[in-house]
Amino acid sequence: MPTRNSYQGPALFSYGFRPFFLSAGLFALVAIAAWWLVWRGKIGLASHFLPVDWHIHEMVYGFGAAVVAGFLFTAVPNWTGRLPTRGWPLVLLLAVWLAGRLAVSGGTGLGPVAVAFVDQLFLLAVAAMIAREIVAGRNWRNLKVLAPVTLLWLGNVLFHVEAMVQGSADLGRRLGIALLIFLILLIGGRIVPSFTRNWLVQRGADRLPAAFNRFDELCLVAGAAALVAWVVTPYGTVCAAFGAVAALAHLVRLARWRGLATWRSPLLLMLHLAYLMAPLGFAAIALAALGLVAPASGAHVLGIGAVGGMTVAVMMRATMGHTGRPLVAGPTLTAAFVLVVAATAARVAGSGMVLGRFDGIDLSAGLWTVGFALLAVRIGPWLARPRMAAKAPSAAPRK
Repeated sequence: MPTRNSYQGPALFSYGFRPFFLSAGLFALVAIAAWWLVWRGKIGLASHFLPVDWHIHEMVYGFGAAVVAGFLFTAVPNWTGRLPTRGWPLVLLLAVWLAGRLAVSGGTGLGPVAVAFVDQLFLLAVAAMIAREIVAGRNWRNLKVLAPVTLLWLGNVLFHVEAMVQGSADLGRRLGIALLIFLILLIGGRIVPSFTRNWLVQRGADRLPAAFNRFDELCLVAGAAALVAWVVTPYGTVCAAFGAVAALAHLVRLARWRGLATWRSPLLLMLHLAYLMAPLGFAAIALAALGLVAPASGAHVLGIGAVGGMTVAVMMRATMGHTGRPLVAGPTLTAAFVLVVAATAARVAGSGMVLGRFDGIDLSAGLWTVGFALLAVRIGPWLARPRMAAKAPSAAPRK
């Protein structure tokens, strides 16, 4: 474990999850509200990206990258036994992330190449800082965590290159979502059954989630194959077949984790429901490949439901656990998660769903924004304030 804490600066920069979870949550509600205004023609964008490219890029490499950084800067100290990155390095890293968001939006006036250079610095710096900590802690087996971060960095670079060369990052849109989904399959496939096992053991349950085994490895291969097929050739029988196999495999994988037994713990049930969005997304990919549903259905189930739902659930749990609060969602955070799931359904329904003056796209943007507003209002103060002191045990009654 890390050595004694001597950090005296602001609590917000005492641990990596704090600034990046808070920034990601606030950015998620602002970015989608802005995208809705762009979509409806209320405002314009100065970005070099097409509007839809800006929207997807910022949700993957803005919002998603910030959550990944917050998670890793929290996990790595536990792996290495070293103190977490804190203070000025986190301030500078957050500044780099913000500079990327400003540059991609067109707010700096830089050309496309300069924008790409500024934007790629964040994930490159995250990878470098994690590598330094793992090497310094001689925790060689966890060097493999650099692979997904490096892939995200390369995906971001390729997104910019494709947009500059082709005018649109059609392949890059799917690639960015696919990278985040594979991280969910990989990391979620570890933490969801682990947290569930711990909770069930505390309650004396006889049946526990299945341990990671060869079947899980096959599920990861099936998921990776489906994602590659979707990125490279999103239409036709090949993508449909891989998507259908991945959907079935991950539904079975999820069923082995005993999610139904966690209904008394909304915070834990959220993780299972968020993971459920991955096989549903694979099914939507398969159906879209055959022309049976809208082409963007898979992207929205995966992007809003799986990525949005899992990041909300993980940010809640990690924030509570690392700030000394009980692992209880409560009505506000439960509502935040439900709204994000509802936003998924509304967006898939799209223009086919009309309620008064609003269609499914309007409702989805509103539900997502309100959901993340509730999340920010609830966990924002926890992220900005020092960890709660552990309560001293009560004194034994005098005889």
